[in-house]
Amino acid sequence: MTAYILRRIIQTLVVIVLLSYFSFYIMTLMPGDPVELMIQSNPKITSADITRLRELYGLDQPVYKRYATWVTTLSHGDLGYSRTYRIPVSDLIGPKLMNTFVLSMASLLLSLIIAIPLGVFAALRPGSKSEAIINLFAFSGISMPSFWLGLMLMIIFAQTLHWFPAGGTATVGMDKANIFAFTLDRLKYLVLPTVSLAYMEIGAFVRFTRSSMLEALRNDYIRTAKAKGLSRAVVIWKHAFRNALLPLVTMVTLGLSGVFSGALISETVFAYQGAGKLVYDSIIANDFNVAMVSFMISVIMVLVMNLIADLLYGVVDPRISFK
Repeated sequence: MTAYILRRIIQTLVVIVLLSYFSFYIMTLMPGDPVELMIQSNPKITSADITRLRELYGLDQPVYKRYATWVTTLSHGDLGYSRTYRIPVSDLIGPKLMNTFVLSMASLLLSLIIAIPLGVFAALRPGSKSEAIINLFAFSGISMPSFWLGLMLMIIFAQTLHWFPAGGTATVGMDKANIFAFTLDRLKYLVLPTVSLAYMEIGAFVRFTRSSMLEALRNDYIRTAKAKGLSRAVVIWKHAFRNALLPLVTMVTLGLSGVFSGALISETVFAYQGAGKLVYDSIIANDFNVAMVSFMISVIMVLVMNLIADLLYGVVDPRISFK
């Protein structure tokens, strides 16, 4: 297993290097580098100033040299400076990444708590009315536009019932309050975007859990377990459900890696100050350092979650060997 993990780590590092260079090259092709933005904002700038600024930012060098400089700077812990927000990238992306992580984990936990029992229940009653209702609920979550669901939640629970705030992350000035009041305030702003994200995830998890359980229940070892006189709960949860976890493990771990893209629309609709909205704004504003660091975090999360999923297979299914 150690050799397998080392081999996967080497593969991961190679993929990170290749994708980072490819992304860096694509970013250099985008119109509107720092000097061009300065030219647009200052029509009196001279050609000598333009030449000097291009040398200062290294824009006169080939792409591979600029990439090597960026990697060297990154290896020293310097993530660069945000031209849009006028602060270091590390100070900017840290709090927003934490906000998105809290939102994504809350929605994932809520969706799993609801989806797994519903998927198992539907698999145990194929062809019944309850299964049809659960499937309808799941398909509505998969097909419903996230922005429309967010707007409906805002209209019903924020404007009509006044139960939760329509948008934002926290009340202004609440960071100076005690920890209990601050936590309650953050939870208030977290409810609607969490429900919006979780409802879309529930549909996919219900369908995967149902199909995996139906396949597991048809296996010979289930009939053997029933023939031994084991209780219905032991047969379902210990034998069938454990084998049905394999595709669900993949979906959950890869879902965690979508921390940026998954919450982008919900963060925009609810004006939630997270990393997904930050990445979108950075690409639109050509804020190179923020966009590149955000992309690298996304790539690393996807690859690490893939490795975790492969390792969890051996825990969930003892038939899988890493030798």
